Amino acid sequence: MSKPILSLQLFSMRSLGSLDEQLSVAARAGFGHVELLEGHLLKPCELKGLLSRHGLSSPTAHLGLSALRADRSRIVDACHQCGIGQLFVQGVSAEHMPETTDGWRRAGAELGSLAEKLKINGITLGYHNKMAGFRALPAGRCGFEVLFNAARGSPLVWQADIAWISRAGVDPAEWLKRYASVLVSAHVKDQAPEGENEEEDGWSDVGAGVLLWPSLWREAVKYGARTLVVEHDNPSHPLEFATRSLTYLRRFLQ
Repeated sequence: MSKPILSLQLFSMRSLGSLDEQLSVAARAGFGHVELLEGHLLKPCELKGLLSRHGLSSPTAHLGLSALRADRSRIVDACHQCGIGQLFVQGVSAEHMPETTDGWRRAGAELGSLAEKLKINGITLGYHNKMAGFRALPAGRCGFEVLFNAARGSPLVWQADIAWISRAGVDPAEWLKRYASVLVSAHVKDQAPEGENEEEDGWSDVGAGVLLWPSLWREAVKYGARTLVVEHDNPSHPLEFATRSLTYLRRFLQ
């Protein structure tokens, strides 16, 4: 089994200003890999130069479904220039994601079709979950299940946001096991104890919260995650968050 890659989601660094400064902080914190956002792909030559300047690589990126619909060719070119091999759609557009079985089915079918097209260009497409999709619909299945059933047979994969699954009130380990056949990546973030860190939307540094990361990390890697992406949705001090979280997580890379 190959050693997993530990990366930093640049959404956590957005308050720092320019992309140059965000990448500088990621490198200073000790990361060698980052996960990019859709807007970063607009100037691929500049992006490639900044990544090189800071000694970073970008194996993955997040983007919206609307961008793939409208501008897939440009996105593919940017990925090829910058070494991005996996793209993850974080949620899907509102018209595809009402809490109905049909809405989730349409989302899965479209994502599966796009995954087929991107595979031709050497790029893997995946779905990144939020909290939605883990409660039973009137038909009995959860939206997440419906989405991946609709995409069955396609190369669509999954990036598990484990903390959002936990916030949905279900067991992340159970879902990692059930969907091991499509799991390729996971987001690593932590939930603060109830009533704490309200100014940070209830999140915490990884290892300082209530999620049992020693076992969750083990389960994620066991069931297929090869890129583990550190994230905090609203850190007050991004550099300190990144540094402390990486220090905690390095024990799992031994």
